[in-house]
Amino acid sequence: MANHMFLLSSLVILGAMNGIHAVEYVVTDNTENSTGGVRFKNDIGVEYSKQTLVSATEFILGIFRQNNPADRKEVQKVTLVIENTDGVAYAENGEIHVNANYIGNYSGDVKREFTGVLYHEMTHIWQWNGNGQTPGGLIEGIADFVRLKADYAPSHWVKPGQGDDGTRAMT
Repeated sequence: MANHMFLLSSLVILGAMNGIHAVEYVVTDNTENSTGGVRFKNDIGVEYSKQTLVSATEFILGIFRQNNPADRKEVQKVTLVIENTDGVAYAENGEIHVNANYIGNYSGDVKREFTGVLYHEMTHIWQWNGNGQTPGGLIEGIADFVRLKADYAPSHWVKPGQGDDGTRAMT
């Protein structure tokens, strides 16, 4: 009986510790029936988006070698917003905003491209930014590196062995 009580109390403590570092993932689709919104619903979907946020987080924390929750940036909630706007996507204050127009107009494997965009933007959610002092090129370069290492490089990126000396050095 004592062994069962110890086991039960250990599980409760572990559960509470993990709960402190649990992240809530929310997907909000504000696209109504726009072309991009319909494509998001049909080709990607809310459940796939949530699964991708979770897998991106696990991958990023591995790349950052932040296996100890105390080393991580504290993130309690990540909200993915699909909306009709400009550009491709951006991340700020625990939110990732993806342009449904980009999804609707993308010619190619939209699910793969969407996944790559989420890996890039999710990197920004987990990145430290040196209290706003880190150069933007470094911030973006790290996010691109994560996307590349996850094997979600977009089709328009230079392929290994191609490009000029600057891009060849990265491949």
